[in-house]
Formats: sequence, C-alpha cells, structure tokens
Amino acid sequence: TIAARRIPIQIPRKVMGRGRIREGQKTFIPIRLITAGVMPIIFAQTIIIVPGTLASFTQSPILQDVASFFTPGELPYNLTFGAMILLFSYFYTSIIFNSVDLAENLKKQGGFIPGVKPGASTADYIDGVLARITLPGGLFLAAIAILPIVVSNWVGVQAQFGGTSVLIVVGVLLDTIAQVEQHRTLRKYDGFMKTGRVKFRGRQQRYM
Repeated sequence: TIAARRIPIQIPRKVMGRGRIREGQKTFIPIRLITAGVMPIIFAQTIIIVPGTLASFTQSPILQDVASFFTPGELPYNLTFGAMILLFSYFYTSIIFNSVDLAENLKKQGGFIPGVKPGASTADYIDGVLARITLPGGLFLAAIAILPIVVSNWVGVQAQFGGTSVLIVVGVLLDTIAQVEQHRTLRKYDGFMKTGRVKFRGRQQRYM
C-alpha cells in the first residue's frame, strides 16, 4: 500500500523582497497506488451482507433466494464483491483527493508540472493519473479480499482471518514507519535550519 506514483513538480527561482531569493527546486507529488486504503473493502462488505442479514429476519422467499445467490465464495458473490470494491475505490479516492485544490495551491506557489499548464489543465492531468493508478489498486484490493475466501472454500477450511485483516495490519505498520521517517526528517531539517544560510543580494549570511 506504500507504492506511489510520483508526479514531478518544478518551483521556479523567485525574488522574495529585500534581496532575498528563493532558489528554484524540483520536487514531486506522491500519489499512492491505493489512495483509498481499505475503505472500499469495508464499504463493499457492509453492503453485500445486507441481503443475508435481512433474510435472517424474515421468511420471504425472494430475500432467501437473493441471500443464497450471494453465498461467500460462489461466483456471483465474488464478481459482485470485486466490482463493488473497484467502484468504491474510485468513489472514495475522488472524495479524499481534491485535484482542483491541489492545482490551485501549486499555481499560487508558482509551481507547475513540466509540460502541463497551471490551473485546470493541471487538475485534469492529476485526475488522469489517479484514474490510471486506481484501477490496478482496486483490482489488488479485490484480489486481497476475495482470494482468502476462495481458497478457504476450496480446501474446506474456515479461515481465521481474511486478506482484509492482513491488509489493515500491514497498512498500519507502513503508516507507522512513514510517520517515524517523517519525524526523523523533520528533526534533520530543524538541525539544518539552526545552522542554515539564506542568500541576501548575492552574499551568504547566517540567519541563526
């Protein structure tokens, strides 16, 4: 879940005033392969168990037939579950990742994606990247959620935990590692600031 597509960003050199100069720099925007995390699986599981839950409270033949149609491990269940995970991957990604705000912030800072116009074109470009990487990410989530069920039914052994549980644990561990690395980077940056230099009219002077 930590795999990411890096979109290159260039920030041009800029005179800040009073002789201060902000040097140009190159950076990137990391877009994770599974931006939505495990939420698509959770949403899909919540909806797909509704027929079985309703059927347990009533003797309606229609609900009983629908519930039997969505038996875990059967082909209709697997196809529906996988399609719902893929659908929610796109839906949840569009909610938590606002490409328009990101493009506007880049424009205000003077940053741009090489070969892409600032503003709406940048937002469209980011949306295109998101659409392309969300597909394999959603398929991966579907495989993680469905394969343990299929294997469990095939070998005739009830799994104690599914792929979703493993994915959640791994995701938490990776997020913890990322936070630790971020904290270490901030500490290094803080040390740099204490001894850093800023350019003033062509000369370097200590500011701390």
